[in-house]
Amino acid sequence: MRTHLITGPGGSGRTTVAAATALAAARSGHRTLVISADRTDTLGTALGGPDAHPGLTTRRLVGDDRFREDLAALQERAASALDLLGAERLDAEELTPLPGAEELALLRALRDAARDTPYDTVVVDLPPAPKALSVLALPEQLRRYLRKLLPPERQAARALRPMLGRLAGVPMPAAWLYETAARWEDDLAAAQAVIEAPTTTVRLVAEPGPAGADALEAAATGLALQGLRTDCLVANRLLPEASADTWLAALSAQQHKTLAAWETAHDHVVRVRHLGHDPRGADDLTALGLPPAPAEPPAPVQWPVTAAPAGEESHAYVWHIPLPGVVREELGLIRRGDELVITAGPARRIVTLPSALRRCTVAGAGLREGELRVRFAPDADLWPRAR
Repeated sequence: MRTHLITGPGGSGRTTVAAATALAAARSGHRTLVISADRTDTLGTALGGPDAHPGLTTRRLVGDDRFREDLAALQERAASALDLLGAERLDAEELTPLPGAEELALLRALRDAARDTPYDTVVVDLPPAPKALSVLALPEQLRRYLRKLLPPERQAARALRPMLGRLAGVPMPAAWLYETAARWEDDLAAAQAVIEAPTTTVRLVAEPGPAGADALEAAATGLALQGLRTDCLVANRLLPEASADTWLAALSAQQHKTLAAWETAHDHVVRVRHLGHDPRGADDLTALGLPPAPAEPPAPVQWPVTAAPAGEESHAYVWHIPLPGVVREELGLIRRGDELVITAGPARRIVTLPSALRRCTVAGAGLREGELRVRFAPDADLWPRAR
């Protein structure tokens, strides 16, 4: 299954590009699913209705109902603890979604698309780039929290909890807590597997110009930090280069100046012209001229560990982390146990060190040619000594 994640700065035309991408895939014979979490259904408007093409299925997510079901089920499972605390139960009718319900609904949809549905292509109309990056990072972050709060190795002791509860005189965490954590772990792992799959790519959409360039740079850095690949950058709503109108000519010149910089910095830039109106319906989406996705996705992002060059005795290994577009002043690096906390502008990621580097100390770091290079030296107390 091929998955296209569509995002970009707010107002850049992400939904239109998602609709055009899905329609092109369906017309090429792929069984295609397009997913949107937009409550206003701008995706349906762009497609011109749910029957844009026989091979195309649209799914608009509404997290409200599933949120109510989940919270009601949690109340039932935690009934004894709630009664002990004298807590009053909430009726399903009075529940409103909490922040994060839509993001979880989107992750469920990714999981379900991979598990249960016979689609060749899945197109996901993500929120604007900053929120989209948070959604894509969520499975890895939540799985880390679960491992910290309920380590798997401690679950073996749950058989003793009823006895401990009787001795203490208060209810102890029940087995369902660990069962729920295990189920969440499975669901999050499935969503993360889709996001990180070799057949999943991100399609960035931006309107050329100073504001679009700044937002695009931040989005590209965040995606690189998450190890996600872009198959193309869509330069959207391009104005014609020749215009008798001086205002339009100046705006077009500004667009094409930014476009020239993008085509130098990015491998694959797709130009999409402005139609003079908001695209609506299959004919308009076809007129955009968006090419089909490449048959083969780009190569996976690699974070290789290499031996230090000869003569550099201060360290033994170098971890290469590609971070295109980031500047030195925006970088932060902290070692915490077996993890490395990397900050690149507004984006942050906590990654587990490769096994060999866990027995090393950080000897330094540098930014060179769009790549963060972290140097490691063996820790004499942990590294096996040669006889």
